[in-house]
Amino acid sequence: MCSDHQGHAPDYAARRGALRSLLVENRVDALLVTDLVNIRYLTGFTGSNAALLVHSWDTRAAEDRSVIGTDGRYRVQVAEQVPDLRAEIARATARRIVQLAGEWQLGRVGFESHVVTVDQHRGFLEQRTGLDLVATPGLVEQLRMVKDAYEVEQLRAACAAGDAGLASLLERGGLRPGRTERQVARDLEWAMFEHGAEAVSFETIVATGANSAVPHHRPTDAVLAAGDFVKLDFGAVVGGYHSDMTRTFVLGAPTDWQREVYALVQQAQRAGRDALRPGVPVADVDAASRAVIEAAGHGKLFVHGLGHGVGLQIHEAPGIAKTGTGTLLSGVAVTVEPGVYFPGRGGVRIEDTLVVREGGPELLTHTSKDLTVVD
Repeated sequence: MCSDHQGHAPDYAARRGALRSLLVENRVDALLVTDLVNIRYLTGFTGSNAALLVHSWDTRAAEDRSVIGTDGRYRVQVAEQVPDLRAEIARATARRIVQLAGEWQLGRVGFESHVVTVDQHRGFLEQRTGLDLVATPGLVEQLRMVKDAYEVEQLRAACAAGDAGLASLLERGGLRPGRTERQVARDLEWAMFEHGAEAVSFETIVATGANSAVPHHRPTDAVLAAGDFVKLDFGAVVGGYHSDMTRTFVLGAPTDWQREVYALVQQAQRAGRDALRPGVPVADVDAASRAVIEAAGHGKLFVHGLGHGVGLQIHEAPGIAKTGTGTLLSGVAVTVEPGVYFPGRGGVRIEDTLVVREGGPELLTHTSKDLTVVD
């Protein structure tokens, strides 16, 4: 499921144009972008070494004075992926871009202080002739929060690969007593590749029995057994965009406590989804879900935030948690994933990926959230 086959195409020039408005607000003449994910978002370039200078002038001259740098390994690739920007080929890419900015006498140049190392910054200072380097963290990430039509298409495709992969695993009998967590994880990952995934979003979590009470358990040779909860947390990547979904199954007839905790998490997850509206503080979304679990007396067993943004990275802004700041915007893609975990016994998490919309969120992960018994 290649991104080239999707209906929309990303408008990288428009994204850079939106960034220019933020540069003007932050009173910088240009931004040095060194985060590779942000460079991909702004240009489409996917190489492993790059730096980008985006000029703030709101004229054609801004694109003329914007430049992408990479090294000789990517000379052909950068020409193909970024035909609309000047390319500068140099091994010490970011330092060369800073040098150019100095030659152009750009004045105040922002840099991504949240990703630049101390040593990199020292190198910039050595090249900065006439420049005032200004820490400007998080500007591109601010833009990336709201997904455009192309990005939502990629997210839909990634979520579809995850849904189809899980369905395939279940149809083949891949989730059953006697198998190990590692076997289930590898089979699920392969099934996602068979249904269009380019990569997996993260190391697949398969957690059986007492391991299901560990939120981010890594698969082991633990054997699935009748009576176990089995928690699967997984995702697929399509077009660079990540899906994220968690479903919890029970092997054989569920006990009363398993039914009760599952129903509680399902109710809490529904409350969190229902709270997703433009203009709602992210902390209020977390609170809507958490209140359900707290009312049942299990608040201390919900040990993480409710969710996170998802896109070119599996975890990106906004964070949906008690300590989360800001309000939701239409077009933001997030997860909603409450969990209740009984140490040494077992736990349940249910997670969807959704896009915030006026009138209610768009659900991207469609696998049933009802308690599924696997015999």
